[in-house]
Order: sequence, then C-alpha cells, then structure tokens
Amino acid sequence: MDVRAQISMVFHLDKCIGCHTCSIACKNIWTDRKGSEYMWWNNVETKPGTGYPTRWESQQEYKGGWEVVDGKLRLKSTSKAQIIFNIFHNPSLPSMDDYYEPWSYRYADLFNAPESDDQPTARPISMVTGDPIDIKAGPNWDDDLGGSQIYAANDPNLESLSPEVRAQLQAIERLVFFYFPRICNHCLNPACVASCPSGALYKRGEDGVVLIDQKVCRGWRSCVAACPYKKSYFNWSTGKSEKCILCFPRLETGQAPACFHSCVGRIRYLGVMLYDASRIEEVAKTPNEGLADAFRGIVLDPHDPAVIAGARANGIAESMLESAQASPIYQFVKVWKIALAPHLEFRTLPMLFYVPPLLPVMSQLKDGNVTTVNQNFFHDIEQARIPMQFLGNLFGAGHVGKVTYALRKQMAVRMWRRAVTVGDITRDVAERALREADCSPDEAEAIYRMSSLANINERIVIPPSHREEAIEMMADPLVHKQSVGFGFIERPERGT
Repeated sequence: MDVRAQISMVFHLDKCIGCHTCSIACKNIWTDRKGSEYMWWNNVETKPGTGYPTRWESQQEYKGGWEVVDGKLRLKSTSKAQIIFNIFHNPSLPSMDDYYEPWSYRYADLFNAPESDDQPTARPISMVTGDPIDIKAGPNWDDDLGGSQIYAANDPNLESLSPEVRAQLQAIERLVFFYFPRICNHCLNPACVASCPSGALYKRGEDGVVLIDQKVCRGWRSCVAACPYKKSYFNWSTGKSEKCILCFPRLETGQAPACFHSCVGRIRYLGVMLYDASRIEEVAKTPNEGLADAFRGIVLDPHDPAVIAGARANGIAESMLESAQASPIYQFVKVWKIALAPHLEFRTLPMLFYVPPLLPVMSQLKDGNVTTVNQNFFHDIEQARIPMQFLGNLFGAGHVGKVTYALRKQMAVRMWRRAVTVGDITRDVAERALREADCSPDEAEAIYRMSSLANINERIVIPPSHREEAIEMMADPLVHKQSVGFGFIERPERGT
C-alpha cells in the first residue's frame, strides 16, 4: 500500500444556481492577460448541452483520455511514434471555432463618433485580430437552453439513448436543464502529464495539484489534445500551455480557491483524501461497469491505523492526516457514497466529484391545469424529467446504478427532514425511506448538515502547506534547475 495525499473537490449540483460568479472570479484573477482571453479555467455549462469547448465529451472527435489495448493503458491522442507528426498536424486539437473568438467593444466610438441623428454604437471587435466581428458563439452560449435543438439535442451523453427517448425530451412537459460547473480535475492518472514530451506538466507530490512549468513548456499542445475534459489551453501570445492551478498560492496561505470562495450557492467543498497510489494502473484498467466501485476502493480510510502508519512511512505530515480526517470529501465520496466522478470511462481518475441533481418530476398541461405523473410530494427517481441513462453516462461510466443510489439517498434525506420539521410525512414513512436508501437517521442528519448548514471552514478544509516535501526542496538545486526551472520570476515568452 502506497499511501499518498490528494486535494480533492466536491460540487453539489442540487445547489448550483448558475450565476457564473465562480467563472468571473477566476477570470479576473488568472486569465485576463493577452492570449488567455478565450480561457475559462472555471466555466459553468448547461446540461443537456454541448459544453465548452463544443462537444468536449465526444472523444471520437477529440481522442482525449486513456484506453485499454491488449491489457495495457495507452493515450488515445498520441504515442511515441505519433508525437513528431502531431507537431505539424494534430487533428484532435480543438479549433477556435470549437471555443469562440474572444471579443471586446470599440467603446471609443461612443464618445468620438461624429454628430449624427443616430445613437452611436460600440461595435464588437476581435481581441485576436482587432477587426470587427459578427459574434456567433461564447463560453456559455447555450446557457439555460434546455430544449435547444442546436445545443441540448447535440449533447454527447444523449447518443446512447433510443430515438424515442430523445424525442420525448423535446416535449414541453419534459424540458429540463441543470448547471454543470467545471474546473481542472487534478486527476490521479492525468493524461495531460503523460502526453507532455517536454516534461513541463507535473503533479505535486505534497498535494496532487497538477501544474505546468512555464519555463519548460515548449507549446507542443499535446496536453490540450490529451485532456479529455479540455481544461488545458494554449496561450497564443506566449506560445505556452496554461490550465487551472487550483489557486495554489491561495491554498498555501490558507485561503480557499477563488471560485470556491466566491460561490454564491455554497456548492463547493474541498479537502484532502488519502489514496493507494499502487493501485492506480489496476483501477484505470477496470472495465466500465466496475470503474465506480474500483475508484472508490482506491480511497483510504484516514482513521484506519494501517493507513495512518503507511502515510507516516511515506512522510505525510500529521497536520495533513488531521486534515484528511476532517475532510468533507471523504464523507461525500466514501462514507455517504453520493458524490460521483464525471466520465470515469476516460480513465484519468478525476479528483473532482459531483453530487447529482434531484431533477423535477414530469408534468403536463391538461385542460388548463398542470398535472404530474406522481401526485405525491416526493416522486420516484425514475420519474424525473431527464432519463437516468443520461446521468449514468455523465457520472456512472454508462451505468445508472450508482447514480440511482445517490439520488435515492438524497430523496430519503429530504423526506426525513420533512418529517422532522414539517410533519406532513410520518416518521415511519421517512424511516422506511431511509432504510430503502441504505441510510440511517444519524447519517441523514450528517448529510443534511453538510449540505445545508455547514460554514466555510467545514466545507473547505485546507491542509497546511508542506513545501518542504516538494521535489524542489529534495532535489539538488543545480540539477533540478536544468530540468524544470529554478527561481524564475520573469513572464514566459515564446521560444526555447
């Protein structure tokens, strides 16, 4: 058992209000520079929808992540034989059309336009070329378009659904959407790190944050193609790749990442999880139907004496162990089992988990009245407006069992709290619902408190920074600076 520590995240989708405050906070801090105008390290998508960049989930187009071939893991996007040719032509890279051409407005025209009978207008201009453009797309262009034939109907997660089910989703009574915020997952088996021929991408040993050394990056863009979540970007001004850094300068000073700190809906949780690094390859090779269980199995109990001993043997500090024991992520993922990783079939083993949303019950307009398929206050999970297979494709590697389990437990917690606070549901009915959802009253209270009442220090448990454990501190400085840079403070520029 090779015990290591990893900063992990949970996003509670049942609480996301789609305000994009997280995206703007990240944008203002990290990507307001030349060449990064189109970068959204944090973005909020509408599901069903094509996302950003367009149809990023379709690996038939982008060939991101890993695949198992003849019992071995290999990257879909590149290999030692392909890497040289991909420099000159990489068909799997997203194009500007897949993102959008960033624009601003010529505000000077509002003040400097000649006198006229018409109101002056600030025309949109490209932030790449400086020429006037006709705006056709943006980072959240499909925002709230739950029934759109252009965006919602082309969600890759709908492809495995039958034509009849997909047609039903266009009926008025089934129109539905939910918000899906995304940042870099800081995966345990990151394809971006494995694909980089320069060795610029690396995973920090002390906390698992995946970073790009701007001095070593040569702009090969292999990471952009290899990342199945398309969270690595190319800066066209500096010629370097960039990605979400989980606000590690803030974490190292005890502050929450900007998107976490600014979240209006308080949907974001952060903490340390301990995992068995010796099983990463074994888990990544697991068939799709067993991926969720295998991935949960790699997460270790921070209270287990054997795990604690293994962590100490690997040099993990006591303060890191204490943070892992207080982590809300371990509770959501391993204890309560209501948080699921997105698209495990990509086999990067993402460390960002989602609590799936309890979508509304189906309804229809009949004789001027709105009626539902279930007249009870709480509906059956299978009667939600969006098919369970859609959520299974998104969070269950194509299987609905784990998603159904999570939703049933959330529904049971709601029924329990309704019985406790309102009284329109009897205790006997609520307790039966808890038993059927594999939940106890104490666990229901714990889930309720963490989901609804927890303060920021309970939701975001930041471990003390142990930079003395980093490779920069352990390697010989004269050798280390030749490989990944040492003590630079100047801005990255094009060239080698």
